[in-house]
Amino acid sequence: MEDKIVCYVRFPVILIWFSLLNGAVSEVYNVGDENGWNSEVDYSSWSERYNFTVGDVLEFKYSKGQHNAFEVTESTYRTCDTSSGVLAKYESGEDEVKLNASKKYWFVCNVSGHCLGGMRFGIDVKPGNTTMNSEPIPSANSGSISAFHRWSLGLYTFAFGILLNLFS
Repeated sequence: MEDKIVCYVRFPVILIWFSLLNGAVSEVYNVGDENGWNSEVDYSSWSERYNFTVGDVLEFKYSKGQHNAFEVTESTYRTCDTSSGVLAKYESGEDEVKLNASKKYWFVCNVSGHCLGGMRFGIDVKPGNTTMNSEPIPSANSGSISAFHRWSLGLYTFAFGILLNLFS
């Protein structure tokens, strides 16, 4: 009987630990959410809805050749003049940018007129939680499992484990 009691205690503790660990890892953000990276989205409003942390990933999804995404300095962001101040260029249409530092990031589309037309945003990336897992967990806004669903799955697994132990 004592072995079963130890199993009942150990199993929930392990599940709770894994659930907490999953909640502390990085997020993946689809820039513009379901609208993607295009000239019809208010990116200033979009970027203000989220709290970005080190380790998070930005996904720029757009039609290759119609747009691009440049990481730039603040002065280049303000002027939309990419003759200088370009830190990185992304042009595949399926670009992923990992936010590796706690700092202000600036992004623009370098296609003529797009930056001045609103395809630009800045984000303030805060220090993140450090975990053993360096791979980001997709967020709800990128069409994947949300934190609520991860907790629900953990609770269902916990309940199943108890039932399994009761009837075995």
